[in-house]
Amino acid sequence: MVCQACEKKLSKVACPEKWRDSKGDKQGESSGRKVNENKLLTGAKRYQPYTKKCKTCKQNLHQDGLYCQACAYAKGLCSMCGKQMLDVTKYKQSAQ
Repeated sequence: MVCQACEKKLSKVACPEKWRDSKGDKQGESSGRKVNENKLLTGAKRYQPYTKKCKTCKQNLHQDGLYCQACAYAKGLCSMCGKQMLDVTKYKQSAQ
């Protein structure tokens, strides 16, 4: 569960972006991609997707936020900012 303010912050699809522009599809034109490049040596800032942990259960998070989806749903919170979204006092929730 994500509030309306945090919907803009949601991460995009996990697929990598196209390395070639649709405009630069000409035969002899270079696209800027290096051939046989070692990404471990040249990539200074690598994205580390599983470094953040949930506040309550310490499970790894797959997107930016404070809570995992299970904890956010159980407490009625926004998983990114922690704002109260639902009143879950009268909900019958079980840990099955």
